[in-house]
Amino acid sequence: MENYITKGTCSRAISFEVEGDTVKEVRFDGGCHGNTQGIAKLVQGMKVDDVINKLQGINCGGRGTSCPDQLAKALIRHKESAL
Repeated sequence: MENYITKGTCSRAISFEVEGDTVKEVRFDGGCHGNTQGIAKLVQGMKVDDVINKLQGINCGGRGTSCPDQLAKALIRHKESAL
């Protein structure tokens, strides 16, 4: 599991596992529990690029980011570190 410390959201961190180019598991630490559980289940089994494309730029309450956007940022960082 990789860990990503979130910025600007109610969630404090995201733990996730990627196998190849597929998201295997996601866990949010904090945030709106039902929503973050839903996001985690929805992205499970999806291609990393598809998750990034769907979630990047989502804004929560005028914060300029959101838990889904932070997951996209975490996956972007994962991809960059794999290069």
